[in-house]
Amino acid sequence: MFVQFEVLFMDLNSCSDRPCPDNKVWREPSIGVSRCEGRGSQISTQVKSLSTNSQGCYFMETSLKMLFHVLAIFILLSDPFAVVNANSEGDALFAFRRAVKDPNNVLQSWDPTLVDPCTWFHVTCDDDKRVTRVDLGNAKLSGHLVPELGWLQRLQFLELYKNDLMGPIPKELGDLKNLVSLGLYQNNLTGSIPSSLSNLSSIKFLRLNSNKLTGRIPRELTKLRNLKILDLSNNDLCGTFPTFGSFSKFSEQSFKNNTRLEGPELMGFVRYDTGESCK
Repeated sequence: MFVQFEVLFMDLNSCSDRPCPDNKVWREPSIGVSRCEGRGSQISTQVKSLSTNSQGCYFMETSLKMLFHVLAIFILLSDPFAVVNANSEGDALFAFRRAVKDPNNVLQSWDPTLVDPCTWFHVTCDDDKRVTRVDLGNAKLSGHLVPELGWLQRLQFLELYKNDLMGPIPKELGDLKNLVSLGLYQNNLTGSIPSSLSNLSSIKFLRLNSNKLTGRIPRELTKLRNLKILDLSNNDLCGTFPTFGSFSKFSEQSFKNNTRLEGPELMGFVRYDTGESCK
């Protein structure tokens, strides 16, 4: 992993030996320190070979390239998970950006060269700089969802409704254990509803209506105990719909306008698996 620095701050540290007077900026390709301790780590270095400049500052004759390698290790050891998570979450969101067309440039601020995506418009982060919300409803985006969205482990709200998203719902969205709301309604999504969505243990609002989804409604979704709002209407779903578990609280309005749905599953009297006719 390589870390790119645009601005380097060396404050809030404790460096021994003689500092440069008046906090002058060093322009030599070297670093003057014989022992440094940074907040959040226990890194210390001891310098054996020192030279002195005209200001009395001690410099270790180290190339600038070596300096940045040392600083990269320092940051990773200070808070390695913050760096890795910030980069991976930015990569995940940028993968989505590459997969869509954005005629109104609503994603213009999504710059992959930044350390984390928390400064991007339509993205919200928590105090740990982990992504918790992506709000891109009615943004006139077209394209596809990407499996990398499943990397956003603290994501609570994924709102991509009223766009022109096509293709399947990635099964990796089932990895979003903290997701509270999944809003994918009024798109052109196709394929079946992934049974992996049953792993969304925190989900309260699941709205997949007004797409082109096909196939059976996964029984596994009835395990979603926190589910309060379910809307699967206006698709091309087939078979029967479950009426037990968390689905017992939802009326037929949640499933309306699926012309191939045969009605509720009635304690085994209506066969759930309708075979080849339900795809």
